[in-house]
Amino acid sequence: MAKTEVILTSNIVGLGAESDQVTVAAGYARNYLFPRRLAIPLTMANKKRIEALKKRRAEREAQELNTMKELAKVLSQVICNIKVKTGEEGKMFGTVTAGTIADNLRTQFDISLDKRKIVLEKPIRALGDYEVEVNLHHDVKITLKVKVESQTPLPELATAAAATGEQKKQGAQPEQQPPKTEKRKGKTVKE
Repeated sequence: MAKTEVILTSNIVGLGAESDQVTVAAGYARNYLFPRRLAIPLTMANKKRIEALKKRRAEREAQELNTMKELAKVLSQVICNIKVKTGEEGKMFGTVTAGTIADNLRTQFDISLDKRKIVLEKPIRALGDYEVEVNLHHDVKITLKVKVESQTPLPELATAAAATGEQKKQGAQPEQQPPKTEKRKGKTVKE
């Protein structure tokens, strides 16, 4: 199989970055890279263009790094609130994934972030506060605060919190309830 050397003019996943000199199959270069202007053949005249391509690549990477550093400053101060459906006992229906977090960042703060940059070992399956790692750039990594809340207030927790709050205010002892009884074939049994 014939091989040829080319200079890439844009980033190609799995092959290389802009201004890289790579060896590829001749048919791949002729039929795919050259017609789409993703690469140029390696000639003496084109070797001189490598410097211009490297300069353009360095400028783009510097701008990308600055943009990600600014985004990191914003994201480190943000708390992403995610509302989820829960059952009566506070158990979540479904999970919170990296895609869910990315969608909520987009809707709440108008920050578009690729879900692949959000690192979750496992999806979040319980209510509470979490810290999630976000890899914005290979040099920029931050932790994002995520708060998972129920869409509806939990009835048991809300009433229990209100009752304990009232008891603390009044300093009263909790009321004792009579023991539960049930009737079985005409007999009363205490539980």
